[in-house]
Amino acid sequence: MEIFWKTIGLYNSSTWVYQIFIIIAGILSTIFLIKKNGRRSAIAMKLFLIVLYLWISVVYFYIYCEERNYNELMSLFWGVLAATWICDLIIGYTTFERSSSHSKLAYLLLIMPFLYPVTSLLQGKSFPEITSPVMPCSAVVFTLGILQLFSKKINLFLILLLCHWSLIGLSKTYFFNIPEDFLMAGTTIPAIYLFFKQYFLSNPLTVTKPQIKYMDWMLIGICTAVGAILIAALIITLSQS
Repeated sequence: MEIFWKTIGLYNSSTWVYQIFIIIAGILSTIFLIKKNGRRSAIAMKLFLIVLYLWISVVYFYIYCEERNYNELMSLFWGVLAATWICDLIIGYTTFERSSSHSKLAYLLLIMPFLYPVTSLLQGKSFPEITSPVMPCSAVVFTLGILQLFSKKINLFLILLLCHWSLIGLSKTYFFNIPEDFLMAGTTIPAIYLFFKQYFLSNPLTVTKPQIKYMDWMLIGICTAVGAILIAALIITLSQS
């Protein structure tokens, strides 16, 4: 745990200026996508996400988290995510077409990265050893927010990878004393349900096992189970703090 927070402190103290530029770029890209939804704004957002994911892969994990175990594997994971966005940019699969449904959840996810440092400060932590908006879990909730807001056509492979990372965050809350990740895990549970429900509803003729008419109940059951695990982890973490 000491190594975990030490690497975060080193990362923040060395890169805080660059992080500010990344945050500003993210805000401008988001405003551009919302106000001028179209091909150019979609390309701008994909370029931003590619840069963000490569930053996390190379700068955060490979360079500043070198002391952690499996840092190279985590760097590779985010490299795969960046490569997925590069392929999407070339192919143009994700169109970022605006969806009016579930916009409240989407906006909540979009502001969630800024709640990470606030949560750290409320726990008595101080800079530089605090979570920041330019870290892996913050990037996950931001991306899910963008995809939820513009969800008419999305890359399910990317969603699966992001959701996989969010579930990894559950273990971090206990082993590294980082309850901030409950923000990510708690908000991604309804996002998972809505993404997959929308996918199956938009493809009613697709043959699935189980059948689509039972898929909604299956998704509810899975998300309920994950939610129960999240609550149990939260209780354990609070009882030990």
